[in-house]
Amino acid sequence: IHDCDTSTRVARTYDSRASHTHSRVYGSSVDVLHSTQHTAATTFEDTMNSMVHSQCASLAGTRRVTMPRAQRATSAKTRGAVRVNAGLSVDLKGKKAFVAGVADDNGFGWAISKALSEAGAEVILGTWVPALNIFETSYRRGKFDESRKLSDGSMMEFAKIYPMDAVFDNMEDVPEDIATNKRYAGNEKWTVSEVAKCVEEDFGKIDILVHSLANGPEVAKPLLETSRKGYLAAISASSYSNVSMIQHFGPLMNKGGAAISLTYLASEQVIPGYGGGMSSAKAALESDTRVLAYEAGRKWGIRVNTISAGPLGSRAAKAIGFIDKMINYSLSNAPLSEKPLNAIEIGNATAFLCSPLASGITGATVYVDNGMNIMGAAGDSASFQ
Repeated sequence: IHDCDTSTRVARTYDSRASHTHSRVYGSSVDVLHSTQHTAATTFEDTMNSMVHSQCASLAGTRRVTMPRAQRATSAKTRGAVRVNAGLSVDLKGKKAFVAGVADDNGFGWAISKALSEAGAEVILGTWVPALNIFETSYRRGKFDESRKLSDGSMMEFAKIYPMDAVFDNMEDVPEDIATNKRYAGNEKWTVSEVAKCVEEDFGKIDILVHSLANGPEVAKPLLETSRKGYLAAISASSYSNVSMIQHFGPLMNKGGAAISLTYLASEQVIPGYGGGMSSAKAALESDTRVLAYEAGRKWGIRVNTISAGPLGSRAAKAIGFIDKMINYSLSNAPLSEKPLNAIEIGNATAFLCSPLASGITGATVYVDNGMNIMGAAGDSASFQ
């Protein structure tokens, strides 16, 4: 059997008294379907070799490559089976990821960092300034060691942890009460533009940007009771911060890189209790994702997507006050009922979206919520009983 570099299909059928054997050659792949009779096997192989040589030479003018007879005998053992690549996997080796919004080991940011690490990426963190000290202390003292374990037994490591407050683009934006706040004391260069510059100086180009942060100071209030200040604060921290991050990190991202943010179903459906302008902030985040996908794609060649994650009982989510009810509601009504949503599922989806396997996906809102987003009525409602 011979190989030729041509996309032309060469098909021939050889008939003999002893057997009927068909051979199809597609480019450099050969799929041979043969009978169990072998009386004409040698004659068939010699005939096919000659036919393929002739056809390849006449159609493509390529150099003939002939396998030694011993190699042909070995190759014959694989006839009748199509060889496929079974090694498809998410591979982020050599990639650098900046993840903003990690302050403990039980939220989406941590799970995303772990999934990216599992795939081989180097992970750099941006942690909210007031939470930085306790996070780094817990990390050093081994409180996160169990959560840091990767599938190969090694421990997840962070290349560097930067102080960051994504509400501010530069120090000129920082009000006096924040600049002099003792929780910010001892830290510097923590605005978005400053962190981006530091990352570029320390690591050069990056490939992955993750926005895993949100804040609504009046999230427990109904929209009708939300103040202008509270509403704008939610928009600033939860959606514009993503715009700012892509503005400042986009120039230092390699072409083909990916930016990911996290959204929630309240952006398009009414979730009572998710107030303070947070539903509006998530709607803005999703709209911005589409616009940024276009603009950043054209300008830097990067992809921008957002993941709509189901409810998770993280420390941050518990601030809403009704997260446990939402988790129970999802368990009862999602298509994948009674299946708890794990943070690592969002992490794995992020790793996929940041990998070459998703090279054609941008501007998308990807749901990772056990299917809750498709439901139009609650199956556990008394009306259905």
